[in-house]
Amino acid sequence: MKIGVTFPQTEIGSDPAAVRDYAQAAEGLGYDHLIVFDHVLGANAGSRTDWRGAYRHTDMFYEPFVLFGYLAEVTKRLELVTAVIILPQRQTALVAKQAATIDVLSGGRLRLGVGIGWNDVEYEALGENFHDRGRRSEEQIEVMRALWTNELVTYEGRWHKITDAGINPLPVQRPIPIWFGGGADPLLRRVARMGDGWFPQVRPDENGRAHIEKMWEYARLEGRDLSSIGIESRVSIGRGTPDDWAVQVAAWKDLGATHVSVNTMNAGLESPQAHIDAIGRFKEAVAGL
Repeated sequence: MKIGVTFPQTEIGSDPAAVRDYAQAAEGLGYDHLIVFDHVLGANAGSRTDWRGAYRHTDMFYEPFVLFGYLAEVTKRLELVTAVIILPQRQTALVAKQAATIDVLSGGRLRLGVGIGWNDVEYEALGENFHDRGRRSEEQIEVMRALWTNELVTYEGRWHKITDAGINPLPVQRPIPIWFGGGADPLLRRVARMGDGWFPQVRPDENGRAHIEKMWEYARLEGRDLSSIGIESRVSIGRGTPDDWAVQVAAWKDLGATHVSVNTMNAGLESPQAHIDAIGRFKEAVAGL
């Protein structure tokens, strides 16, 4: 099982040196990958009496592709992972170009997690349709994979048209791995049909096992090799003791997870160094698993 860190987007601060130090510390501690969340802008919850979203305009989020351009230079081995890019609120060919560029600059270290999101405020601001985002994302993935693996592409679908054109440079990975985030039944079917991996939003209990087994059953129906579909879980450092963290990681491994990452946000840590110290403690706690 590969062990990664969740970049503490909302708590790292705006000092580039702190961003660099965190990533280099994670790499130095032997972590395999670094996960970044994606939100382009936040809503003002004060003007929306019915707001139920997890984030708002006061929460800091670095733009993932720009951040990865920086991290590609200051790290050498760490896999760079989006978990997830809200794909349907972005232009497809541009995402393909950005992802390919990051893959080249990092030497083939990008893993592209995608999702459809929940925040209609972002869709409105970015000029994309919130209501067809699931169906449209499947065509987006077809287009991106075509652009990543062919010098020239001609494609005409429901939402996309490309006439004898291509991106340059092509990525190192052809195609770049695409993982999905989410837990609704249409998403499980999407993972089974076209995903390289999945970020389940469940706990490592019997309910989590049932979700994973449902995805695997859909994958069998698609004729997929189950070993070709990765599963990445997340453990929050704010829940429990180091012994509890180890138990959770072991439980995820038992459920078939191929990756796990530690999330240090919302744990009362007050500085970037505190986050670095926390991932050090987590690495010690799960050593050998």
